[in-house]
Parts: sequence; C-alpha cells; structure tokens
Amino acid sequence: MKFRVLIISILILIISRTGNCQSNDFGIWYGINAEIPVNKKLEADISATLRTFNNASKTEQAFLEAGLSYKFNKFFSVAGAYRFINNLEDDNLYHIRHKLMIDTKGSLPLKDLTLSIRIRLQVQALSYFEDEEDKIPGYTGRIKLRGIYNIPKFPLNPYISFESFSPLFENSSRLIGKQRITGGFEYKIVKKHSVEIEYIFQRDYIPRLSDISIISVAYKIKL
Repeated sequence: MKFRVLIISILILIISRTGNCQSNDFGIWYGINAEIPVNKKLEADISATLRTFNNASKTEQAFLEAGLSYKFNKFFSVAGAYRFINNLEDDNLYHIRHKLMIDTKGSLPLKDLTLSIRIRLQVQALSYFEDEEDKIPGYTGRIKLRGIYNIPKFPLNPYISFESFSPLFENSSRLIGKQRITGGFEYKIVKKHSVEIEYIFQRDYIPRLSDISIISVAYKIKL
C-alpha cells in the first residue's frame, strides 16, 4: 500500500511540474508492439511507431524496429535491436536512418513494485548529409531508471521513468545531450493485450536548448 501511494504521488508530481514548464512544442507518438516468446529465456520484439511534432501537426519520423532479448534470470537480461527510420530532415524531405541498439537491463522486484535500470549503447547512421561529420555514425549512451507498481487485482499499473542521453566518441561541450521524464500507466485489456499511455517531457540540449511535451499511446500484444 505504501509503495502504491509513493509511486502514484511521484507520478502526479512529475506531471504537474513538467506541465508547468515552458515547452516549445507538443507532439503525439503512436505505436504498436508485439512480443513473441521463442523459448523460456529468449523473446523477439517487433514494433512500429509514428512520432509527430509542431503541435502534433507534422510527422517527424516513422520507424520499424525488431529485436531479441535474452533473460538470464528475473534480475538480469540483455537485448539487441535494429531500427529502420524514415526521418524528416532539414531539407523538409524524409530520409532513411539506421539505428542499432545493445541493452543490458537489471530489475529488482520488491513485492508489487519493480525497479529497473537499462543501459543502452546505440549507433545511428544517416543517409542525408549536410557536412562531412554527418557521414560518421553517431554513438549515444543511454541510461534509463524506471519504477512500475503492479496493483493487485486491478488492470491499471502506473509507472515513472527518467532517461538521459549522452553523446559518445565525439567532441561535445555537454555530458548530457537529452533528458526524458515520463509518467504513465499500463492498462491490461485482456490477458495478452494492453495499452500504455504516457506523458513525456523531453529536453534537448544539442544542437540547441528546446523542450517538447509528448503524449505517447502504444498498443501491446504478447503472442
């Protein structure tokens, strides 16, 4: 009961505080995700996502992603994924990007509350070049902290998360290039079908300071 009150209180605090920030933009993200068990430890994941910006009036990017995750035990897992992206660039046309991601994830179940940390290394290659540096793949390190509360005998599970993005192997004046604070909930429709609804406050520091508030809606299927 104490854990439930704590996580819901933090969730309300995050949404209220970030809602009062001066955001430069607003976007909506739409997604669908399918999880496919291969065996007891190995799972495949396929997803499609559409992201909008400019007060949700324009599509920033659309992508398809496929990956595999291996669960050593209930505390530790590793994963790898590839993302094929169609991204709006500075010439106002859509160009292809390729992104590879490698994850390690640790989880700590505390009765109905689960805390987790995910460390991700990603590399992204562009097909639209404005200068010679754009031809060099960009590396980013990401750290995500998350807490989710599984409310017993109730289909609604609230969660909160914080994620930082750090540019790697390049000259940068900042250690952190981007931050995301997320508050949301997972609603179980039936046993293998659920919907996740999130509020995300994202602050970019590179190439310039900008904020965006995001509503994310994702439909998830476990096959």
